[in-house]
Amino acid sequence: MKRFFGKVLLLFTALAAVVGLGGSVVVTRENEYKLIREFGRVSRVIDTAGLSFKVPFIQSADTLPKEILLYDLAPSDVITMDKKTMMSDSYVLWKITDPLRFAQTLNSSILNAERRIDATVYNSIKNVISSLSQNDVISGRDGELSAAIMSNIGAGMEQYGIEILAVETKQLDLPSDNKMAVYERMISERDKIAATYQAEGQAEAKVIQNTTDREIAISISDAQAQAAQITAEGEAEYMRILAAAYNTPERAEFYGFIRALEAARESLTGEGNTLILPADSPIARIFMGQ
Repeated sequence: MKRFFGKVLLLFTALAAVVGLGGSVVVTRENEYKLIREFGRVSRVIDTAGLSFKVPFIQSADTLPKEILLYDLAPSDVITMDKKTMMSDSYVLWKITDPLRFAQTLNSSILNAERRIDATVYNSIKNVISSLSQNDVISGRDGELSAAIMSNIGAGMEQYGIEILAVETKQLDLPSDNKMAVYERMISERDKIAATYQAEGQAEAKVIQNTTDREIAISISDAQAQAAQITAEGEAEYMRILAAAYNTPERAEFYGFIRALEAARESLTGEGNTLILPADSPIARIFMGQ
């Protein structure tokens, strides 16, 4: 009988050891924090993956996410600086950066954190949009609006151990009842701006064209004057060469004879022409053998 009770006691001891060992091991994964609590108070934070230990029945372990979290804000109305109503639908990317402070201020509750994020981000969106006109809000969708919202939030969430990484707008649109009127007004304003740019461009083009025409006219005039000067110089040189070539009586007589032949050839061009020469003509003397 004593042996039987001894085996039972040994079995219960082994079971208690297994239970105690299992209750003392803490497994921490890469994407989570472990908070070790002792009588409800956080005694230490485990932020590296691996195995660690706690005191069974006295200490407990809570888990907090370490990865980036997404919170989707409910669509809401916002009013621009020019008193125009718009519909805003946004989401937030955030993460826990200080798990101890998160536990102390928000009681380790993701729901409490989302409530804080909702109020903070909504107020920031409302403040930023209320400082902009409707046109500026619409044209700022390529990043300027999100940057302004993040700047307005600042470091206010650090007191909760939270960091807001980004606030992105899924939809920022006009109410359906005045959407078409606003679009038509924007189109009209853009048309006016385009007409102004077109008129300025045409005026600039006219100035360039007039300047070019004037420069071309000046260049042509200079070229014509230079051509006339070159022609006059060529003719003067021709006359000088001609005068030098026939500066003796014999050369002058030969030149007169050549000119007479050229005149006779021109006179006899065609059919039925008759050449009448005076008797003292050089050509007539040649024909009469003088």
